[in-house]
Amino acid sequence: MLYGKRIRLRGNERSDLPKFFEWMNDPDVRRYLRISLPISQVAEEQWFENMLKRPSEEQPLSIEIKSGDEWRLIGNCGIFDINWPARSAEVGLFIGDKSCWNKGYGTEVMHLLLCHGFETLNLNRIILHVDSENLGGIRAYEKAGFVHEARLRESNFRAGKYCDDLIMSVLRSEWTPEK
Repeated sequence: MLYGKRIRLRGNERSDLPKFFEWMNDPDVRRYLRISLPISQVAEEQWFENMLKRPSEEQPLSIEIKSGDEWRLIGNCGIFDINWPARSAEVGLFIGDKSCWNKGYGTEVMHLLLCHGFETLNLNRIILHVDSENLGGIRAYEKAGFVHEARLRESNFRAGKYCDDLIMSVLRSEWTPEK
């Protein structure tokens, strides 16, 4: 497990699927994700089975926060599309528990993923894609050290209109570990 100040990241478990299913069927949670339609329980179970076939470095992680003496699931994150020769990868996250939005958890998750990517996986470049209207996400990524790299104009279609996709990145030489 990876521990931050207020969160921990752990491997996904089959018991997490009901929460993921609930969140992926909430239009507010799905708004900025690349999932435009509700999903079935069967599709979520298939996602889980396929996830287990990925290399361990690319398996998503559950995001949990301390709630009393227990840990409470609030979202999902991961490093994926690792290009080992170029030492680069993409990261992504979502906070599904809406009571945890705008509390800095996304920034903390990104700090942990960057630390894991640069210090454990020895990556040199980590990128992400974010919808240009996802202002909270953009702020969280900037706080974690990501810089704007590119704008893909009208590359997504959401809620009846075309939207820009931003590419943000951090290079190992630019990254400062959080103390």
